[in-house]
Amino acid sequence: MRKILVTMMAFVLTITAQAQVETVDTAQFVAVYDYECRTQNDEAASVTDRMQVVVQVGRTVTKSMPRSVYPVYDDESRPDVVAGFQEALMHMPTVWMGLPTGQTTVREFIFPHEYEGYEPTPDITWTLTDDTLTVSGYFCQQATATFRGLEWHVWYTEEIPSSAGPWRLRGLPGLIVKAENQAHTFCLAKLRMEASPITVPEQNPEVHRMKYAKLLKHKNEIYGNREYAKKPTYYVPDLQGSITDMSVLNRNGQQLLLANGGHPLLTKAHVYQPLELK
Repeated sequence: MRKILVTMMAFVLTITAQAQVETVDTAQFVAVYDYECRTQNDEAASVTDRMQVVVQVGRTVTKSMPRSVYPVYDDESRPDVVAGFQEALMHMPTVWMGLPTGQTTVREFIFPHEYEGYEPTPDITWTLTDDTLTVSGYFCQQATATFRGLEWHVWYTEEIPSSAGPWRLRGLPGLIVKAENQAHTFCLAKLRMEASPITVPEQNPEVHRMKYAKLLKHKNEIYGNREYAKKPTYYVPDLQGSITDMSVLNRNGQQLLLANGGHPLLTKAHVYQPLELK
């Protein structure tokens, strides 16, 4: 280990010290979703992990990201280091749809590296049903589809004329308000008329760029291994040599580790439930 930094402020400094990045679009509105994943812990006990996903919907680009990545907070919703570790258990990437035009770009951290995948934005073939439901105060209609090997049931509202949705779900005649399958559920928690800037991925020569199919295969192979929940860094042959910097935080009697630029370093994890199989 080349350098060890022990500081209670490391997580905050990592968030606030981000480099300036280019703005590619401006959000017409921002949707905040509660995201749940039903899985098991390292001892095979059932658990439900929870986090929030923020979606900026612009005219040409839609950006979906973990709550901690979104740079605009109010005092009550500012995430802390514990929320960052919860997000690390759930493997939610940042996704730009429409960047570049007709393409989807995905950025995520898989220890010890950050990765970026790109591909043409895939179409989702939805089947519209006659079922209706009121979700988060909106009158919604149901649609179903199989996307990347998983079947989704979603509810969308034409009261919000947008084809956007959480994560990579999109393409309906109204905003997706709720989406679920056997392991995952997204549900709209807040809708803000907030004209926030939609920024492009930060330029970093150390990011590993590749076709998205290759990135998805790499991700599923690592997290899908039966060793992962008990030893999340099982696949790193030289763990100590792979850590460029580290911070140690103590929260509620629990020691939390941040490494390689403030990313949570898990010592125990939960069984991986992929959002995409292929």
